[in-house]
Amino acid sequence: MNDLGWIIFVAALWVGWAVLTHMASGGPRGDVLTWLASRFARLYALVFHNLRVEGLEHLPKSNCPGKLVVVANHTAGIDPLLIQAICPFFVRWMMARDMRLSGLELFWQWAQVISVDRTQREITGAREAIRHLELGGVIGIFPEGMLERPARQIMPFVGGVGLIVHRAKAPVLPIIIEGTPQVDPAWSSLWRTSRSTLRILPVVDYGDTDLRSGAIAEDLRRRFGEWTSWPLNDHPPPELPGGKAKGARMHAPKAVA
Repeated sequence: MNDLGWIIFVAALWVGWAVLTHMASGGPRGDVLTWLASRFARLYALVFHNLRVEGLEHLPKSNCPGKLVVVANHTAGIDPLLIQAICPFFVRWMMARDMRLSGLELFWQWAQVISVDRTQREITGAREAIRHLELGGVIGIFPEGMLERPARQIMPFVGGVGLIVHRAKAPVLPIIIEGTPQVDPAWSSLWRTSRSTLRILPVVDYGDTDLRSGAIAEDLRRRFGEWTSWPLNDHPPPELPGGKAKGARMHAPKAVA
């Protein structure tokens, strides 16, 4: 390749990178790697899980929507991936420490996952979540604290979700997940196809209410029960490390809207 050819090649690379950087600036974190990851996640969700989304009008369109707590029922290991795939903003997820596979530690750090020890009462994770919200970030929480087993039942909500919402005075974006692979362990849902649905509900703001932490968690659980018409299961089976429910009956994936 002659000098002119190299100049054209380098110029093309520079222009291509500039275009990609410009496109990525409107993405979840404004960087190229996260933008590319979000594009891949969306393609994966649409092709592998036939993802259908309802209520998109309730989803903030900005990549910087301000403090917001995304609250969803928990059906499978792919739940956070499916939600992030449709969000133009970056969501920092709270995740049980025993679900944090050590072989993916670099990924957890890149994704800024907030670990929570669900075997004992600790508030380190809650403090980090509140701090992130106060800086204008978005936090994602599965308040059931375990997978729904059996499926289509609302498990008890942990009080921590109410604490975070109350202390940060953050609005809540509820999302209902259905149709994901009902398999154990939880992460095996990554390579099982499905017909999954996300239903986005209007934002709930507790800022003008007198409800405190525990009451907010209970109110959210009641709302999820009303939105889904699923029973409230107050006695779920204990969950083993890795997201496997002890003695729970497994359900095959089903077609959902």
